[in-house]
Amino acid sequence: MENNIQKLSRKDIIFLKAYQSARSIGGIGHTLLNANELPMSSLYNLTNITLNRYPECQPKKLIFHYSAYVNLALENILVSRGSDEAIELLMRVFCLPNKDSIITFSPTYTMYAKIAEIYGIKNIIIPMINNMILDIPKIIKLLHGVKLIYICRPNNPTGHIFNIDSIIQILKITIGKAIVIIDEAYIEFCMSENTIFLLKSFSHLVILRTLSKAFGLAGLRCGFTLAHKDIIKLLRKVITPYPLPIPSINIAIQALLPSAIVSMQNKVLEIQKNKKFLLKNLKKNDLVKYIFHSETNYILVKFYNAKNIFDILWNQGIILRQQNHESNLRDCIRISVGTKTECLCLISALKSISLN
Repeated sequence: MENNIQKLSRKDIIFLKAYQSARSIGGIGHTLLNANELPMSSLYNLTNITLNRYPECQPKKLIFHYSAYVNLALENILVSRGSDEAIELLMRVFCLPNKDSIITFSPTYTMYAKIAEIYGIKNIIIPMINNMILDIPKIIKLLHGVKLIYICRPNNPTGHIFNIDSIIQILKITIGKAIVIIDEAYIEFCMSENTIFLLKSFSHLVILRTLSKAFGLAGLRCGFTLAHKDIIKLLRKVITPYPLPIPSINIAIQALLPSAIVSMQNKVLEIQKNKKFLLKNLKKNDLVKYIFHSETNYILVKFYNAKNIFDILWNQGIILRQQNHESNLRDCIRISVGTKTECLCLISALKSISLN
């Protein structure tokens, strides 16, 4: 039976390395700072939910509330299973396997490349200049045959924001040539940097959003695509019939009520306060070689002897995220900003390693 499966399978999938999510990597501990989740949770009411009927494909009430939150027309919004599904839908709509290409920038969120690999779409990787700046001359040079450009802003794992002028420049040079996707999964941590205002000027701009990060609903799997109505119409043609279950829709609506949005914003302020505290103490630690500037709820840190530090913390139940899979981020560890207690736990453990 096994031999038959091997023969029937796509050969590239047999040799494909699966995406390593924080949960698939594992780690058992009391301080989980490896997945950029919000460390505090909210309570939601799920009484009187009927589950014998299928949900709406695009729930009107949920889209209405998100429309009010982002001040955008209903026709410009699509709901999906997190923003990961939207990343895939865009490739499904715009790219032909073994013909079209996408552009990504290294280092960045690796799901763009992984989905492209699964679909047989060429991924043109353009390294950032000093891990921070988009190389626009190289984009111009490599644009032929490219359908999609994925820009993570703020960028994961570095945490920094690309200059808005460079985003506008890329949008101008890609008019009529490619779709530009700005992944704003972490934008609530630096809301003044959002790019929604550019949708009025550039019909080939797509913005990805999620409730997984600042809203503290990573387990809900609810994302939003913001784009010109013609792009939304195309995405609706290829999305699964029931992307979100009824309980997820119900909770997402509750999370977008005005009082819940205020609560989310207060939690963001608390995380930002905890980040300042964590940064202050990391700068004092002699294990730390370099700290990347971050506008998000995580910090990328270059350590001396990073692997040893990571392993010691892992064994103590403090779970972080290594970045050694990125050649230009050797000895770097990404740290999600936790509660004050979790930050103190990490700082104390690093001090202990330093003294030894």
